[in-house]
Amino acid sequence: MPPAPHPLRSPAPGGHGRGRVDHAGLIESLEIRKARPEEIPACADLYLKVLVDTFTWLEPERHRREDFLNSVRDEDIYVAVENGQVVGLAGFYRPQNFLHSLYVLDRGRGVGKALLDHVSAQASGPVSLKVQSANHKAQRFYEREGFVCVEEGRDWGSDIDWRRLVRVRAET
Repeated sequence: MPPAPHPLRSPAPGGHGRGRVDHAGLIESLEIRKARPEEIPACADLYLKVLVDTFTWLEPERHRREDFLNSVRDEDIYVAVENGQVVGLAGFYRPQNFLHSLYVLDRGRGVGKALLDHVSAQASGPVSLKVQSANHKAQRFYEREGFVCVEEGRDWGSDIDWRRLVRVRAET
């Protein structure tokens, strides 16, 4: 008999991931899928809330809901839905296997990992991303999930340093 699929991974690329996490019992039920058009405003609200709460070293006024709406036009947006509410999102630019965004309301419950694993399953090669150098919590999360730093820099005209990470292995 083949092993049972991971409870949060989609059964096939483009499919839905649903399940219960019994290790640590952190997630009762979670659905990972592409965002529906009517959910994009909720995604923008989640984006803004997480940015303001996370990037405390930046002025809150730097973050605008419209920035999310403009930045995701060419991306696949995946959502984590729990009890009918969007609790996380991932923006994925498929042509470059680039994870543009990963935002979750409550950390430490497995939502970010579930989204990351789902996006990785959709990718045609190794997933890469950029993370702000000052965002040490996110860097530790990505390192635990098999990412390594391949480049550091600063975008022209910006005052924010970043690190480019590539997932060299997927953790299970």
